[in-house]
Amino acid sequence: MAKNNTTKFFVLDTNVLLHDPSSLFRFEEHDIYLPMVTLEELDNIKKGLSEVARNARQTSRYLEEIMTPCLNQLETGCPLNTNGNKIAGKLFLQTHPIEFDLPMLAGNIADNQILSVVAYLKKEHKNRDVILVSKDINIRIKARTLGISAEDYFNDKVMEDTELLYPGVRELPEDFWEKHSKAMESWQEEGKMFYRLSGPLCETFLNNEFLYYEFDKPFHAIVKTIDRKTATLQVVNDFVNPKFNVWGINARNREQNFALNLLMDPDIDFVTLLGQAGTGKTLLTLAAGLAQVLDKKIYSEIIMTRVTVSVGEDIGFLPGTEEEKMTPWMGALEDNLDVLNKSDDDAGDWGRAATQDLIRSRIKIKSLNFMRGRTFLNKFLIIDEAQNLTSKQMKTLITRAGPGTKVVCLGNIAQIDTPYLTEGSSGLTYVVERFKGWDHNGHVTLMRGERSRLADYAADIL
Repeated sequence: MAKNNTTKFFVLDTNVLLHDPSSLFRFEEHDIYLPMVTLEELDNIKKGLSEVARNARQTSRYLEEIMTPCLNQLETGCPLNTNGNKIAGKLFLQTHPIEFDLPMLAGNIADNQILSVVAYLKKEHKNRDVILVSKDINIRIKARTLGISAEDYFNDKVMEDTELLYPGVRELPEDFWEKHSKAMESWQEEGKMFYRLSGPLCETFLNNEFLYYEFDKPFHAIVKTIDRKTATLQVVNDFVNPKFNVWGINARNREQNFALNLLMDPDIDFVTLLGQAGTGKTLLTLAAGLAQVLDKKIYSEIIMTRVTVSVGEDIGFLPGTEEEKMTPWMGALEDNLDVLNKSDDDAGDWGRAATQDLIRSRIKIKSLNFMRGRTFLNKFLIIDEAQNLTSKQMKTLITRAGPGTKVVCLGNIAQIDTPYLTEGSSGLTYVVERFKGWDHNGHVTLMRGERSRLADYAADIL
């Protein structure tokens, strides 16, 4: 097949295939080359129940599917249109030994073998761009020092710049009312205040996006409906006011108030709260959950789960039941329950003890390991430390929600503990972007820490 100089030659590192087996089909009209050492590494990793092992097996299945129709023409490449690609290049596999000496690289290390292959291909195909694609930063650095083009695999990333992540909150300009109040309507319904406005900004709003105006007359509202250049806004409940506390807890700032509005709205099925440590994510969520489970009886119980170092790791080495095994990871839950129990000062010691027992009976702690196949009915499901989940894992968890269930995801994308995720590829970033604008979804990024002056100062200077 004749090629013009615009088509490129991509050499894939093993980690790209382990990260995304479908990467084989994501290079459009360009060709892909797999060194033999990559196939060897796939073979060594394929055993086990981990996500990486599953991806290795899936990659092998794809490779067999691609190669089967063209076993007699491996040298000329196998078409990559087997997965329904209309525009696709070819897959080439290393079919003969390649010895390309790179004096700076010693030993028989897999990375160095891949670099030798790329250097050889670059020499053989001088009229084409030969590019190494790897998730490994170090091999990309080594490649560039050798004059070899190297790129990261970006298809897994929802966005490059997380500064552009949807915040869920928007500040209105000072001239907002001048431009949008000409045909304004206002009314009350079920004790709530509504405004219908028209103007240029209205078509840029998203459903359940929070708006605030902090000039002469402060105005805090949530977007309920959008119809081209017309939007209906609802004034938010004021949970900062001590009269409107939630399980003894009041919002301490604007974003916390917005978060409580989402958490306390039974029409909102999915809530995501982002924020650094100390912004009140877990406390607000637990307070809202308890108020709706014990007082309003909207949900039957609270289910809380979080990542234990990495999802899928065996927790069986710890003694006890599933809940007891999860206890070491639930320090955040314990800390916040202490705060919520102390908020009931009038009950006395006996009353607080009884309340504590009641609360404990309505909070279940579950491991992520056993979520597959579950369906939660009328539950208040809290997924803590959600930034450590992949998009696939997040999908698995959210799809567990049955009728009447509310799912709340909490996390801080700047504090990812797993080595395989970045801010841009985190499952939490993924769901925030995918769910924005849905009628039954809400998102708030909490900005201010509310722990203590010591914690706030440490967060700023350290």
